[in-house]
Amino acid sequence: MANVRVERTEEGGFRATNARGAEVAIGGGDQEGVFTPVELLLAAVGGCNIVTVEPLTAKRGHRLVRLAMTVGAEKVEQNRLGPVTVTYDVELPSEEADEVFRAVAERVHQKYCTVSRSLEEGTEVRLELP
Repeated sequence: MANVRVERTEEGGFRATNARGAEVAIGGGDQEGVFTPVELLLAAVGGCNIVTVEPLTAKRGHRLVRLAMTVGAEKVEQNRLGPVTVTYDVELPSEEADEVFRAVAERVHQKYCTVSRSLEEGTEVRLELP
């Protein structure tokens, strides 16, 4: 099970913390040095894909020279995103690596990225109040 704690800080900002002590500052789009909640959602999609693609391509003998991505989405309503687009930026060591990378990236997107699959399938979000 995955858990994070999100809380207001003494300075009036917000912070998400995991059990391993990592922290992410959260705020509005007009604040410097923070992620908005939507940006964190997009980072989760990208992070889930990239941390799965990288070891799988390397395991097949094709460590990519550069592996990065941009993840974006537009709001289609005030409180709803349209499609999320993942755009890879890679530098491949060979043509053979291109074939491996494309196969792995497709498979990760379709089957193995928990975040993307949860968004696509509409995971229920439950509210528990004290």
